[in-house]
Amino acid sequence: MARIFDIIELPDEMAGDIVRRFPEQGSGDFRIGSQLIVRESQVAVFFRDGKALDVFGPGRHTITTANIPLLVNLIGKAFSDRTPFTAEVYFVSTREFLDLKWGTPEPITIRDAVLRMARLRAFGTFAMQVAEPQLFVNQIVGAQRLYRTADIERFLRSIIVTKLTDLLGELGRSILDIPAMVEELAAGVRAKAEPDFAARGLLLRSVYIESISPTEETAKAIDQAAAMGAIGDMDAYLKYQAALGMREAAQQGGAGGLTGAGVGLG
Repeated sequence: MARIFDIIELPDEMAGDIVRRFPEQGSGDFRIGSQLIVRESQVAVFFRDGKALDVFGPGRHTITTANIPLLVNLIGKAFSDRTPFTAEVYFVSTREFLDLKWGTPEPITIRDAVLRMARLRAFGTFAMQVAEPQLFVNQIVGAQRLYRTADIERFLRSIIVTKLTDLLGELGRSILDIPAMVEELAAGVRAKAEPDFAARGLLLRSVYIESISPTEETAKAIDQAAAMGAIGDMDAYLKYQAALGMREAAQQGGAGGLTGAGVGLG
């Protein structure tokens, strides 16, 4: 016989989780009169048949037909005040998630006037927050079938990297210019990614680029081109070298005050 839950709550504050499922496995049986306890910085969303339904904010709620109208309508005539009903509850954290990491799993290839093709690596951080819990559960849990935080973060990282790749392709700038363009690139990535996040009920708070630099092979090709005089604008080459040096020094703690600092749009 299925277990009927009279108390629906998470025993902790969700720690670093974006969303948690109740019960953890399978669907739960609930009934009119069950108590739903939602903590601060949480929202609870009833879910059934692939749809996010009724939403509850922080507080203690007694389940009645009046406060689960979407679930009652979905179940239809089979719903009864006297018998349990089956559903899942997703607890969604509404706090801001800071310092989420992103990076290029593989180098990004761009066209370059001197080298023809160049390859770059980049990494940084972003911050986001669930703005529309029902939409978030519909799109992430319902459509993507994701509810583990690690899987959700991986999915969001892929959006950031895709937008950076698109932006670099659109700019058509020389690789010599790119290391000094981190603020412009971070702002551009955020602008491009915001609609994708919003479509999933998320607010993209910030995007930071901590490093964007050529792969070792591309860096060698640039130096060889400079040595052979193939780079017409040596001033651009020197600025490129200076920008790389500053980024490397900051990452290694040798740039007094810049240590570990990302730059971008916050």
